[in-house]
Amino acid sequence: MTTTATRPDAGRARAAIAARTLRTDRWWIPPLVTFVGLSAWVIYATVRVFMHKWYYVDQYHYLTPFYSPCLTDRCVEGSAEFGTPLPSFWLIPEAALTLPFLLLFRLTCYYYRKAYYRAFWLSPPACAVPDGHKKYTGETRFPLIFQNVHRYAFYAAAIISVINTWDAVVAFQSGEKFGFGLGNIVLVVNVVMLWAYTLSCHSCRHIVAGRLKHFSKHPVRYRFWLFVSKLNARHMQLAWITLGTLALTDFYVMAVSAGWFSDLRFIN
Repeated sequence: MTTTATRPDAGRARAAIAARTLRTDRWWIPPLVTFVGLSAWVIYATVRVFMHKWYYVDQYHYLTPFYSPCLTDRCVEGSAEFGTPLPSFWLIPEAALTLPFLLLFRLTCYYYRKAYYRAFWLSPPACAVPDGHKKYTGETRFPLIFQNVHRYAFYAAAIISVINTWDAVVAFQSGEKFGFGLGNIVLVVNVVMLWAYTLSCHSCRHIVAGRLKHFSKHPVRYRFWLFVSKLNARHMQLAWITLGTLALTDFYVMAVSAGWFSDLRFIN
């Protein structure tokens, strides 16, 4: 008789369990919440990007990040800081040159990969729950091989964050004078959160000092690496927070631009 300990395949044998999982907790709630949350945000963002209106408040220079930088012939006066090289065809978003890079940055983000792999592809939906697919080839084939461009998408996201920062600074100008209102707070908070999320990226942490052999010889990079590492520990929370601040900022600018309510002004 061959014992279990001496069988060649003993280490690879799987328990003969008929049930899909032995977990008794509500393991399906996190992936369901993620699915609903991400789906709702994508639907809202898509609708807003193709509305082509209510994205700029000329009086206070408020520009929603969904339309920054505004580059089409359709851009209202004052909203195009970098010219209008793109045509006004309705399928072309005002920020057509930056939105693809932002989408690529989020799609290839390590946290978002985990989120949509589990919530949308069920690969796997939760720990100790079988994968929803018969086989897994990893991120070595089309289209998942493009996940490896995350570092390059980070560079683009950093440049776009600079543009968003410029938008927030310009918004402190009310006419020819300095102005300050609730919209400025909304724009600045959004920019701060976007920078926190961008810098918390795993690629940023590696770029900063991931290949150094002696931290003692690079004290400045080491300190920045420590700062980025602290942010990196909050990468998941920052990923969700920035989705919220982006939607809130866009909705606020849209509401003021559409005249649904007036901006609360503190100065001018």
